[in-house]
Amino acid sequence: METKVLIVGAGPSGLATSACLTRHSIPHLIIEREDCYASLWKKRTYDRLGLHLAKEFCFLPHKPLPPDAPTFMPKDFFLKYVDDYVSQFNINPLYHRTVESASLVEAGKKWRIEAKNKLEGNVEVYHAEFLVVASGENNEGYIPDIKGLSSFPGEILHSNHYKSGSRYKSKDVLVIGCGNSGMEIAYDLKDHGARTSIVIRSPFHVLTKELVHRGMSLLNYLPVYMVDALITMLARLKYGDLTKYGIYRPPRGPFAHKNVTGRSPVIDVGTIGKIQNGEIEVVSEILNIEKNNVKFKNGTEKNFDAIVLATGYKSAANKWLKDYKYALNGDGMPKNRMPNHWKGEKGLYCAGLSRRGLFGVSMDAEAIANDINKVITSQK
Repeated sequence: METKVLIVGAGPSGLATSACLTRHSIPHLIIEREDCYASLWKKRTYDRLGLHLAKEFCFLPHKPLPPDAPTFMPKDFFLKYVDDYVSQFNINPLYHRTVESASLVEAGKKWRIEAKNKLEGNVEVYHAEFLVVASGENNEGYIPDIKGLSSFPGEILHSNHYKSGSRYKSKDVLVIGCGNSGMEIAYDLKDHGARTSIVIRSPFHVLTKELVHRGMSLLNYLPVYMVDALITMLARLKYGDLTKYGIYRPPRGPFAHKNVTGRSPVIDVGTIGKIQNGEIEVVSEILNIEKNNVKFKNGTEKNFDAIVLATGYKSAANKWLKDYKYALNGDGMPKNRMPNHWKGEKGLYCAGLSRRGLFGVSMDAEAIANDINKVITSQK
Protein backbone atom coordinates (compact mmCIF):
# COMPACT_ATOMS: atom_id res chain seq x y z
CA MET A 1 0.00 0.00 0.00
CA GLU A 2 1.37 3.40 -0.98
CA THR A 3 0.92 6.57 1.05
CA LYS A 4 2.71 9.89 1.30
CA VAL A 5 3.07 9.75 5.10
CA LEU A 6 2.74 6.80 7.45
CA ILE A 7 2.20 7.49 11.16
CA VAL A 8 2.89 4.69 13.64
CA GLY A 9 0.69 5.10 16.70
CA ALA A 10 -2.78 6.53 17.32
CA GLY A 11 -2.13 8.14 20.67
CA PRO A 12 -2.35 11.92 21.08
CA SER A 13 0.91 12.35 19.11
CA GLY A 14 -0.35 10.41 16.11
CA LEU A 15 -3.78 12.05 16.21
CA ALA A 16 -2.29 15.54 16.43
CA THR A 17 0.11 14.85 13.54
CA SER A 18 -2.78 13.51 11.47
CA ALA A 19 -4.87 16.64 12.11
CA CYS A 20 -1.96 18.91 11.15
CA LEU A 21 -1.29 16.95 7.95
CA THR A 22 -4.98 17.16 7.10
CA ARG A 23 -4.82 20.94 7.41
CA HIS A 24 -2.15 20.85 4.67
CA SER A 25 -4.19 18.33 2.59
CA ILE A 26 -1.33 15.82 2.78
CA PRO A 27 -2.44 12.19 2.33
CA HIS A 28 -1.44 9.88 5.17
CA LEU A 29 -2.29 6.75 7.12
CA ILE A 30 -2.14 5.89 10.83
CA ILE A 31 -1.54 2.31 11.93
CA GLU A 32 -2.17 1.31 15.55
CA ARG A 33 -1.51 -2.00 17.31
CA GLU A 34 -4.47 -1.69 19.71
CA ASP A 35 -8.20 -1.72 18.91
CA CYS A 36 -8.75 1.99 19.65
CA TYR A 37 -7.05 5.36 19.55
CA ALA A 38 -5.54 6.85 22.74
CA SER A 39 -5.29 3.30 24.12
CA LEU A 40 -2.97 4.29 26.97
CA TRP A 41 -5.60 6.73 28.23
CA LYS A 42 -8.56 4.47 27.52
CA LYS A 43 -7.20 1.10 28.66
CA ARG A 44 -4.05 1.49 30.75
CA THR A 45 -4.66 4.27 33.25
CA TYR A 46 -5.90 3.98 36.81
CA ASP A 47 -9.39 5.14 37.68
CA ARG A 48 -8.52 8.28 39.65
CA LEU A 49 -6.12 9.69 37.04
CA GLY A 50 -6.50 13.31 36.04
CA LEU A 51 -4.30 15.68 34.07
CA HIS A 52 -1.70 17.19 36.35
CA LEU A 53 -1.03 20.23 34.16
CA ALA A 54 -3.43 23.12 33.71
CA LYS A 55 -5.69 23.17 30.66
CA GLU A 56 -3.70 25.83 28.79
CA PHE A 57 -0.93 23.23 28.41
CA CYS A 58 -3.18 20.28 27.54
CA PHE A 59 -4.90 20.78 24.21
CA LEU A 60 -4.13 19.48 20.72
CA PRO A 61 -3.46 21.57 17.59
CA HIS A 62 -6.28 23.46 15.88
CA LYS A 63 -8.90 22.66 18.52
CA PRO A 64 -9.20 24.75 21.67
CA LEU A 65 -10.68 23.21 24.77
CA PRO A 66 -14.38 23.89 25.41
CA PRO A 67 -15.20 26.88 27.65
CA ASP A 68 -16.40 24.60 30.45
CA ALA A 69 -13.08 22.75 30.70
CA PRO A 70 -11.90 22.65 34.33
CA THR A 71 -8.42 24.01 35.04
CA PHE A 72 -7.22 20.47 35.79
CA MET A 73 -9.16 18.04 33.63
CA PRO A 74 -10.23 14.59 34.86
CA LYS A 75 -9.53 11.68 32.55
CA ASP A 76 -13.10 11.33 31.28
CA PHE A 77 -13.31 15.00 30.32
CA PHE A 78 -10.06 14.81 28.39
CA LEU A 79 -11.13 11.62 26.60
CA LYS A 80 -14.36 13.30 25.50
CA TYR A 81 -12.22 16.09 24.06
CA VAL A 82 -10.08 13.51 22.21
CA ASP A 83 -13.22 11.81 20.85
CA ASP A 84 -14.43 15.16 19.50
CA TYR A 85 -10.96 15.81 18.03
CA VAL A 86 -10.97 12.53 16.11
CA SER A 87 -14.46 13.23 14.82
CA GLN A 88 -13.71 16.81 13.79
CA PHE A 89 -10.64 15.87 11.75
CA ASN A 90 -12.13 12.62 10.45
CA ILE A 91 -9.19 10.56 11.71
CA ASN A 92 -9.52 6.88 10.84
CA PRO A 93 -6.58 4.78 12.06
CA LEU A 94 -6.06 1.21 10.88
CA TYR A 95 -6.25 -0.84 14.08
CA HIS A 96 -4.78 -4.22 15.07
CA ARG A 97 -1.61 -3.49 13.06
CA THR A 98 1.62 -4.34 14.86
CA VAL A 99 4.69 -2.98 13.10
CA GLU A 100 7.33 -5.67 12.67
CA SER A 101 9.92 -3.71 10.70
CA ALA A 102 10.53 -0.37 9.03
CA SER A 103 13.56 0.32 6.85
CA LEU A 104 14.75 2.51 3.98
CA VAL A 105 14.42 1.16 0.45
CA GLU A 106 14.71 2.47 -3.10
CA ALA A 107 18.12 4.06 -2.56
CA GLY A 108 16.97 5.80 0.61
CA LYS A 109 13.99 7.52 -0.96
CA LYS A 110 11.15 5.56 0.62
CA TRP A 111 10.31 3.68 3.78
CA ARG A 112 9.09 0.08 3.69
CA ILE A 113 6.95 -0.81 6.69
CA GLU A 114 5.79 -4.33 7.47
CA ALA A 115 2.87 -4.65 9.89
CA LYS A 116 1.05 -7.74 11.04
CA ASN A 117 -2.71 -7.55 10.82
CA LYS A 118 -3.63 -9.32 14.06
CA LEU A 119 -7.23 -9.89 12.99
CA GLU A 120 -6.42 -11.58 9.69
CA GLY A 121 -3.01 -12.98 10.62
CA ASN A 122 -1.24 -11.71 7.49
CA VAL A 123 1.60 -9.21 7.05
CA GLU A 124 0.77 -5.97 5.26
CA VAL A 125 3.43 -3.91 3.48
CA TYR A 126 3.29 -0.12 3.30
CA HIS A 127 5.52 2.27 1.34
CA ALA A 128 5.81 5.89 2.40
CA GLU A 129 7.98 8.87 1.56
CA PHE A 130 7.73 10.07 5.15
CA LEU A 131 7.56 8.01 8.35
CA VAL A 132 6.44 9.46 11.70
CA VAL A 133 7.21 7.55 14.88
CA ALA A 134 4.33 8.43 17.22
CA SER A 135 4.29 5.25 19.28
CA GLY A 136 5.05 7.20 22.45
CA GLU A 137 7.43 7.41 25.38
CA ASN A 138 5.11 5.12 27.33
CA ASN A 139 5.02 2.40 24.72
CA GLU A 140 6.23 -0.44 26.91
CA GLY A 141 6.28 -0.87 30.69
CA TYR A 142 9.77 -1.06 32.17
CA ILE A 143 10.41 -3.91 34.64
CA PRO A 144 13.68 -3.53 36.58
CA ASP A 145 15.94 -6.43 37.45
CA ILE A 146 15.18 -7.05 41.14
CA LYS A 147 16.86 -10.02 42.75
CA GLY A 148 14.30 -12.65 43.71
CA LEU A 149 11.30 -10.92 42.14
CA SER A 150 10.36 -14.11 40.27
CA SER A 151 10.06 -15.96 43.59
CA PHE A 152 7.34 -13.63 44.89
CA PRO A 153 4.10 -15.69 45.14
CA GLY A 154 1.70 -12.76 45.43
CA GLU A 155 0.38 -10.47 42.71
CA ILE A 156 2.93 -8.47 40.72
CA LEU A 157 1.64 -5.86 38.31
CA HIS A 158 3.04 -2.92 36.42
CA SER A 159 1.34 0.42 36.99
CA ASN A 160 -0.10 0.34 33.46
CA HIS A 161 -2.35 -2.52 34.62
CA TYR A 162 -3.35 -0.89 37.91
CA LYS A 163 -6.94 0.37 38.06
CA SER A 164 -8.01 0.82 41.68
CA GLY A 165 -6.94 0.05 45.23
CA SER A 166 -10.34 -1.42 46.06
CA ARG A 167 -9.00 -4.97 45.51
CA TYR A 168 -6.27 -4.54 48.10
CA LYS A 169 -8.18 -3.59 51.25
CA SER A 170 -6.39 -4.87 54.40
CA LYS A 171 -3.49 -6.20 52.30
CA ASP A 172 0.19 -5.30 52.54
CA VAL A 173 1.19 -3.70 49.25
CA LEU A 174 4.61 -2.48 48.17
CA VAL A 175 4.84 0.24 45.52
CA ILE A 176 8.20 0.37 43.75
CA GLY A 177 8.78 3.75 42.13
CA CYS A 178 8.29 7.29 43.40
CA GLY A 179 7.31 9.21 40.29
CA ASN A 180 3.85 10.63 39.78
CA SER A 181 2.29 7.23 39.11
CA GLY A 182 3.91 5.56 42.12
CA MET A 183 2.99 8.33 44.54
CA GLU A 184 -0.59 8.54 43.30
CA ILE A 185 -1.04 4.76 43.36
CA ALA A 186 0.32 4.66 46.93
CA TYR A 187 -2.27 7.28 47.90
CA ASP A 188 -5.07 5.36 46.16
CA LEU A 189 -4.08 2.09 47.85
CA LYS A 190 -4.09 3.68 51.29
CA ASP A 191 -7.35 5.43 50.52
CA HIS A 192 -8.90 2.01 49.90
CA GLY A 193 -7.59 0.52 53.14
CA ALA A 194 -4.36 -1.18 52.04
CA ARG A 195 -1.31 -1.19 54.29
CA THR A 196 0.95 0.66 51.90
CA SER A 197 4.72 1.03 51.63
CA ILE A 198 6.65 2.83 48.90
CA VAL A 199 10.27 2.49 47.82
CA ILE A 200 11.95 5.89 47.43
CA ARG A 201 15.46 5.83 46.00
CA SER A 202 16.06 9.01 44.01
CA PRO A 203 15.75 12.69 44.94
CA PHE A 204 12.74 14.50 43.48
CA HIS A 205 10.80 17.73 43.83
CA VAL A 206 7.31 17.72 45.33
CA LEU A 207 4.90 20.43 44.19
CA THR A 208 1.16 21.02 44.17
CA LYS A 209 -0.70 21.33 40.86
CA GLU A 210 -1.16 25.00 41.62
CA LEU A 211 2.58 25.56 42.11
CA VAL A 212 3.37 23.85 38.80
CA HIS A 213 0.72 25.98 37.10
CA ARG A 214 2.15 29.14 38.63
CA GLY A 215 5.71 28.16 37.69
CA MET A 216 4.88 27.34 34.08
CA SER A 217 3.02 30.62 33.71
CA LEU A 218 5.93 32.59 35.17
CA LEU A 219 8.37 30.94 32.76
CA ASN A 220 6.78 33.05 30.03
CA TYR A 221 8.24 36.14 31.70
CA LEU A 222 11.13 35.11 33.97
CA PRO A 223 14.28 32.99 33.58
CA VAL A 224 14.24 29.42 34.90
CA TYR A 225 16.54 30.10 37.87
CA MET A 226 14.25 32.81 39.22
CA VAL A 227 11.11 30.71 38.82
CA ASP A 228 12.85 27.73 40.44
CA ALA A 229 13.94 29.81 43.41
CA LEU A 230 10.39 31.09 44.01
CA ILE A 231 8.62 27.76 43.52
CA THR A 232 11.14 25.87 45.66
CA MET A 233 10.67 28.39 48.49
CA LEU A 234 6.87 28.03 48.28
CA ALA A 235 7.18 24.23 48.27
CA ARG A 236 9.32 24.36 51.43
CA LEU A 237 6.70 26.52 53.11
CA LYS A 238 4.00 24.04 52.07
CA TYR A 239 5.72 20.76 52.99
CA GLY A 240 8.52 21.64 55.39
CA ASP A 241 11.60 19.43 55.72
CA LEU A 242 10.90 16.11 54.00
CA THR A 243 14.34 14.59 54.55
CA LYS A 244 13.16 13.07 57.85
CA TYR A 245 10.76 10.96 55.74
CA GLY A 246 13.43 9.86 53.27
CA ILE A 247 12.51 12.40 50.58
CA TYR A 248 15.33 14.60 49.26
CA ARG A 249 15.26 17.40 46.70
CA PRO A 250 17.68 17.40 43.72
CA PRO A 251 20.32 20.16 43.67
CA ARG A 252 18.69 21.82 40.65
CA GLY A 253 15.31 23.52 40.90
CA PRO A 254 12.20 21.71 39.60
CA PHE A 255 12.08 23.26 36.13
CA ALA A 256 15.84 23.19 35.54
CA HIS A 257 15.85 19.55 36.69
CA LYS A 258 13.08 18.77 34.21
CA ASN A 259 14.98 20.48 31.39
CA VAL A 260 18.22 18.59 32.08
CA THR A 261 16.96 15.13 33.06
CA GLY A 262 13.45 14.98 31.58
CA ARG A 263 12.10 14.03 35.01
CA SER A 264 9.06 16.00 36.13
CA PRO A 265 8.41 17.03 39.72
CA VAL A 266 6.00 14.86 41.67
CA ILE A 267 2.64 16.58 41.78
CA ASP A 268 1.22 15.78 45.18
CA VAL A 269 -2.36 14.48 45.39
CA GLY A 270 -2.22 13.98 49.17
CA THR A 271 0.47 11.30 49.37
CA ILE A 272 2.92 13.50 51.26
CA GLY A 273 0.40 14.13 54.02
CA LYS A 274 -0.16 10.39 54.42
CA ILE A 275 3.61 9.84 54.58
CA GLN A 276 3.99 12.59 57.18
CA ASN A 277 1.28 11.17 59.43
CA GLY A 278 2.55 7.61 59.10
CA GLU A 279 -0.25 6.17 56.98
CA ILE A 280 2.17 5.36 54.14
CA GLU A 281 5.58 3.95 55.02
CA VAL A 282 8.67 4.98 53.07
CA VAL A 283 11.15 2.11 52.68
CA SER A 284 14.68 2.04 51.30
CA GLU A 285 16.06 0.37 48.20
CA ILE A 286 15.36 -3.35 47.88
CA LEU A 287 18.21 -5.77 48.57
CA ASN A 288 16.40 -8.94 47.52
CA ILE A 289 13.06 -10.76 47.65
CA GLU A 290 12.54 -14.24 49.08
CA LYS A 291 8.97 -15.34 48.43
CA ASN A 292 6.70 -12.93 50.36
CA ASN A 293 9.60 -11.44 52.32
CA VAL A 294 11.26 -8.29 50.99
CA LYS A 295 14.63 -7.30 52.44
CA PHE A 296 15.75 -3.70 52.19
CA LYS A 297 19.28 -2.26 52.09
CA ASN A 298 18.86 -0.50 55.43
CA GLY A 299 18.50 -3.90 57.11
CA THR A 300 14.73 -3.97 57.53
CA GLU A 301 12.44 -6.60 56.02
CA LYS A 302 8.72 -7.05 55.63
CA ASN A 303 6.16 -9.45 54.14
CA PHE A 304 3.87 -8.27 51.33
CA ASP A 305 0.79 -9.60 49.57
CA ALA A 306 1.24 -7.62 46.33
CA ILE A 307 3.83 -5.52 44.51
CA VAL A 308 3.03 -2.65 42.14
CA LEU A 309 5.86 -1.72 39.77
CA ALA A 310 5.52 2.01 39.10
CA THR A 311 8.91 1.87 37.41
CA GLY A 312 8.11 3.81 34.28
CA TYR A 313 8.04 3.11 30.60
CA LYS A 314 10.37 3.00 27.65
CA SER A 315 10.13 3.58 23.94
CA ALA A 316 10.05 0.32 21.99
CA ALA A 317 10.50 1.91 18.55
CA ASN A 318 14.01 0.53 18.12
CA LYS A 319 12.63 -3.01 18.13
CA TRP A 320 10.98 -2.46 14.74
CA LEU A 321 12.62 0.65 13.31
CA LYS A 322 15.66 -0.88 11.64
CA ASP A 323 17.12 2.42 10.46
CA TYR A 324 16.38 4.31 13.66
CA LYS A 325 19.73 6.14 13.52
CA TYR A 326 18.15 8.76 11.25
CA ALA A 327 16.10 10.13 14.17
CA LEU A 328 16.55 8.10 17.38
CA ASN A 329 19.36 7.05 19.69
CA GLY A 330 19.98 3.58 21.09
CA ASP A 331 17.27 4.05 23.75
CA GLY A 332 14.59 4.85 21.20
CA MET A 333 14.53 8.54 22.08
CA PRO A 334 15.34 11.56 19.86
CA LYS A 335 19.04 11.83 19.04
CA ASN A 336 18.80 15.56 18.37
CA ARG A 337 18.47 18.04 21.19
CA MET A 338 15.53 20.38 21.50
CA PRO A 339 14.21 22.29 19.66
CA ASN A 340 15.11 20.02 16.71
CA HIS A 341 14.41 16.72 18.49
CA TRP A 342 11.41 15.93 16.25
CA LYS A 343 13.30 15.96 12.96
CA GLY A 344 15.42 13.17 11.58
CA GLU A 345 16.83 12.48 8.15
CA LYS A 346 15.54 10.64 5.09
CA GLY A 347 11.94 11.61 5.82
CA LEU A 348 11.95 10.17 9.36
CA TYR A 349 10.31 12.10 12.20
CA CYS A 350 9.35 11.45 15.82
CA ALA A 351 6.39 12.99 17.64
CA GLY A 352 5.71 13.08 21.36
CA LEU A 353 9.14 11.95 22.56
CA SER A 354 10.24 15.23 24.15
CA ARG A 355 9.03 14.47 27.71
CA ARG A 356 6.93 17.64 27.62
CA GLY A 357 3.48 16.08 27.76
CA LEU A 358 0.61 17.25 25.59
CA PHE A 359 2.19 20.69 25.20
CA GLY A 360 5.21 19.05 23.56
CA VAL A 361 2.98 16.75 21.50
CA SER A 362 1.21 19.73 19.92
CA MET A 363 4.45 21.52 19.10
CA ASP A 364 5.99 18.38 17.55
CA ALA A 365 2.92 17.64 15.42
CA GLU A 366 2.76 21.14 13.98
CA ALA A 367 6.51 21.26 13.32
CA ILE A 368 6.47 17.87 11.56
CA ALA A 369 3.47 18.68 9.36
CA ASN A 370 4.93 22.07 8.42
CA ASP A 371 8.27 20.51 7.53
CA ILE A 372 6.71 17.76 5.41
CA ASN A 373 4.58 20.35 3.63
CA LYS A 374 7.70 22.42 2.93
CA VAL A 375 9.50 19.40 1.43
CA ILE A 376 6.52 18.45 -0.73
CA THR A 377 6.09 22.03 -1.94
CA SER A 378 9.77 22.26 -2.90
CA GLN A 379 9.41 19.12 -5.01
CA LYS A 380 6.73 20.63 -7.23
